[in-house]
Amino acid sequence: MLTVFWFSPVLAEQNVKPQYMEALQDKVVGGSEAQPHAWPWQVSLQYRFLYFWYFHACGGSLVRRGWVMTAAHCVDTTKTWRVVLGDHNIYVSEGTEQAIAVSNFYVHPNWNPNSLANGYDIALLRLSFDATLNSYVQLASLPPFGQILPNNNPCYVTGWGYTQSGGQLSASLKQAYLPLVDYSTCSRSDWWGSTVKTTMVCAGGGSDSACQGDSGGPLNCQVNGRYYVHGVTSFVSGLGCNTLRKPTVFTRVSAYTTWMEGVSTCSHGFQVSRFRVAWTDSSAECSDRGAQKPNQNP
Repeated sequence: MLTVFWFSPVLAEQNVKPQYMEALQDKVVGGSEAQPHAWPWQVSLQYRFLYFWYFHACGGSLVRRGWVMTAAHCVDTTKTWRVVLGDHNIYVSEGTEQAIAVSNFYVHPNWNPNSLANGYDIALLRLSFDATLNSYVQLASLPPFGQILPNNNPCYVTGWGYTQSGGQLSASLKQAYLPLVDYSTCSRSDWWGSTVKTTMVCAGGGSDSACQGDSGGPLNCQVNGRYYVHGVTSFVSGLGCNTLRKPTVFTRVSAYTTWMEGVSTCSHGFQVSRFRVAWTDSSAECSDRGAQKPNQNP
């Protein structure tokens, strides 16, 4: 099983370079194996290699039966992609998986791969057909538009992270407890400084932080006893995933719900209000304006 190496941006605060998850093969610190299917919206985003072989590259969240949310830096249209839902052990077929091809990518238009700290690291993937919802595959709950959670709000990052330096990806889905760090703390000069923007979310940053998540995977935060995907995993410190005062940084989902509405005003488009996010049910066909199609060849 391989992972994809994307970008190593040079933007930094106090000479500490932020890097996307894939640029680090650091030891996973803390965390534990997740209960199978405890996070049923978790997605494995995989690219095709040698005709029928697929390799895990990024995580994602199922936000509608035909849509997956992930990080913009995970998107590479020169490859052929699929998502796998209902998975726990990515090396073993367990009979619960659903593999669906990606038909279109919608990357935020302001995202710049050469400017990590600019933000906008978010993308929507249109699936070739709708997922089947069951006890293994469920939709993620998204936060209300503009919602900001308080410091130390309980959150979990999930994914198939590296288990040791230079080693393989974890076979089973991992989870790690990462309490949220508010913007006023995370943007201090001895933390992330100006690298962090208000459209981002920080979590972790203590000596027990972890690199359990994959880029594009969810930051699952508990609000009133229910978990919402408040973040899309974006970048970590170039010094390592458990660097003190350098928490993992996520794209803040509640900052982009209006953008998601505009991606496709169609049968499965977002309906966004100030207080909630829902989906339309009309039968109109989706416009592909702004879409990037993946490579369809082996």
